[in-house]
Amino acid sequence: MLTIHTADEGGAVAVEGTRVAGVGTLTEVQERFPGARVRSWPGVLGPARIHEGPLPDAPSPRERIHAVLKSGATAVLAEHVDSPELRAAAQRNDVAILTAARPTVLSDLGRADLAVFDEAGACIATVCAGRLVHRRR
Repeated sequence: MLTIHTADEGGAVAVEGTRVAGVGTLTEVQERFPGARVRSWPGVLGPARIHEGPLPDAPSPRERIHAVLKSGATAVLAEHVDSPELRAAAQRNDVAILTAARPTVLSDLGRADLAVFDEAGACIATVCAGRLVHRRR
């Protein structure tokens, strides 16, 4: 299902499956994809982050990965994924495991990794490989 994610600042990202179908203003994206479902978020929409340090402490590998997703990150550095269980939890949740940090961008046909942050920098929503994996209530 095609979904358009938008936020207060007016930017929008159309997501289809695991990929970005289009980026622009809400008006531009809605014109390109009429009839798409629209999810509006309070805050600022942008590319998801890369978690560059040690993963948060939690009782299980799954909960450690979920803590990363709750922070607005959809990628981790390989050096911090130091057990087979942690690597499996990351892979099950489509969290990218990178050998080095890289710039994050939202572009047509790129992987649909995006996040919305409030004015204090707290994550409101995270989309990882096209799937909404976290939203703050």
